[in-house]
Amino acid sequence: MSQFKYTARNDAGQLVSGLLEAESEGAVIRLLGEKNLFPVSVQAKGASNGQPPKKKFRVKSRDLGVMYGQLADLLGSGVPLLRALDSLIRSTVQPSLKELLREIRVSVSEGKSLTDSLKQYPEVFPVLHTAMVQAGERAAFMEEVLRSLSGFLERLDELQSKVMGALIYPAMLAALGTAVMIGALVFFVPKFEPLLASAKKPLPTEILFGASVVARSYWHWVLMGMVGLGFFIWTQLRSEKARLRLERWQLMIPVAGQALRLVAITRFCRILGTMLANGVPLLQALKICKDATGSRILGSQIGQAADSVRDGKRLSEPLSAGVFFPEQILAMITVAEESNKLDKVLVQIADTVERRTNRQVDQAVRLIEPAILCLVAAAIGFLALGLLLPIFTMASQLGTR
Repeated sequence: MSQFKYTARNDAGQLVSGLLEAESEGAVIRLLGEKNLFPVSVQAKGASNGQPPKKKFRVKSRDLGVMYGQLADLLGSGVPLLRALDSLIRSTVQPSLKELLREIRVSVSEGKSLTDSLKQYPEVFPVLHTAMVQAGERAAFMEEVLRSLSGFLERLDELQSKVMGALIYPAMLAALGTAVMIGALVFFVPKFEPLLASAKKPLPTEILFGASVVARSYWHWVLMGMVGLGFFIWTQLRSEKARLRLERWQLMIPVAGQALRLVAITRFCRILGTMLANGVPLLQALKICKDATGSRILGSQIGQAADSVRDGKRLSEPLSAGVFFPEQILAMITVAEESNKLDKVLVQIADTVERRTNRQVDQAVRLIEPAILCLVAAAIGFLALGLLLPIFTMASQLGTR
């Protein structure tokens, strides 16, 4: 018997943790299910049978989505699960995923279900994945579940790649502009100080020379101050209240805030629609969506929606109480509930909102680029103004003489 440390959610959605003794992680998960607890993570704390703790793996979501699609093709062709896993092990190139598949194959060969085998590695297979696989095993439509997971991860990766790729150029502009200004303050401005020592210096020149002295002589203090400020902000953001406040500020940013809101709505609709289409109960799906949208404000609203649904209300009622969802999306969810097609409509909403998100991201990037260019131009203009103003002053004074 081994001792396992678990973290789970109760019927109220609250996190609870504790220790249990069982033969395996699958047994712990079954014990938690009997107590009406939904497992979030299970880790071996101490093993009396001498078995080492499970190794942690790192697998990219893109590789995981490809693996789900290949496994769905093999199972759809009538290949048994163990032989399908053997085929995946032979064809997988990524070393970490290959080793993980070997561990899963051993676990399945020992008589565990695929769900219990995946739950042993929560760092790779989140609750969203294992809940859908469990529903597929119980209702005998594993192929459809795996295809849905593959498509879901593919779309999520495309959206993430688009956002990250769109921010590369503005980030490069900001970095280049900062490097140019620091180089000018350290190497270029000091050459003008002896030339303008006797000249009357206007305010821009005084500021420029002062910044140059700070950059050359007190750069270590500036660096320490920036590190200290970053550490202070990091410690402050560890609290839930500060993170909620930061997210509210982010949502208030023109264009970019709307894009962040649409990204969270896309995740919610796609995750919930995919899980409902694959047989996961609504309350369980809502609990999983609460922590998977990437938005704490939306997660809090989803938690309230789960409580309302448990009391017999419709999903659209608590969602409409907040200001996160646009009226058009709420109207579509209401019609979908009345026609009992919530799973299909949610996926359609995700596709529609994703297209709008792409346009919002493109628009935000198009606004960020000229804004950074204007800041860089303003900094260079201030540099030129601070150096040329005293020279013009000296020239005008010589001309009057």
